[in-house]
Amino acid sequence: MDTTVAPSWAYTLRLPHDPRAAGIARSTLRAVLRGHGMSRVADTAELLTSELVSNAYRHSRGPCALRLRAMAPERVRVGVWDTNPAIPAPFTDAPVPPGPDAEAAQDTEDGRGLILVRLCAERYGAYRLDGAHRGKLLWVECGP
Repeated sequence: MDTTVAPSWAYTLRLPHDPRAAGIARSTLRAVLRGHGMSRVADTAELLTSELVSNAYRHSRGPCALRLRAMAPERVRVGVWDTNPAIPAPFTDAPVPPGPDAEAAQDTEDGRGLILVRLCAERYGAYRLDGAHRGKLLWVECGP
């Protein structure tokens, strides 16, 4: 029987609506993962963090927040909250239909970064938030 206990740490960083937010989020993520001996997942987690925070900046008008949480040894969950309640694909699991729309989608710059979520994250999800923190939370999990 495996009695390994998952590490228990979490960090939250509130970020202003600023184009430099993605860089600050990447630096923070890398320092946290290095400090917890999780450098093996840093490259993928950093790429996905950058995409999520950039998406929050581009598609919302208010601040956003980055939340990092250990899920297991060498596994991290990255969550990004923003004030826009609209949940984008791929988090909606709405596929692009084949045909001219799919070809046009390949040429657009919107939404292409979030396709990396499907390609790189081991798990991902989203949910809308009400109350004091209206908006949405997009999350991804990365492991070795």
